[in-house]
Amino acid sequence: MRYRIGTNPDDLTPVLVDHLTLGTAVLGLIIGIVFVVAGRRARQYWLAIWGGTLVVASVIYLGAVVFGYV
Repeated sequence: MRYRIGTNPDDLTPVLVDHLTLGTAVLGLIIGIVFVVAGRRARQYWLAIWGGTLVVASVIYLGAVVFGYV
């Protein structure tokens, strides 16, 4: 890929994919919480465990974003 003379590729604006990934993590957190609540109420523990792992994964990613690892 070629850049214009005098531009630095490091100075470009962040890509849209980063924002989509952040939105997906937030949506995953909300869906995970809903799955945990629904799984416990319906006594479907596989759904609660699946939702719990989704919550953990989303929180880890959001924490990495907040602390600057991503």
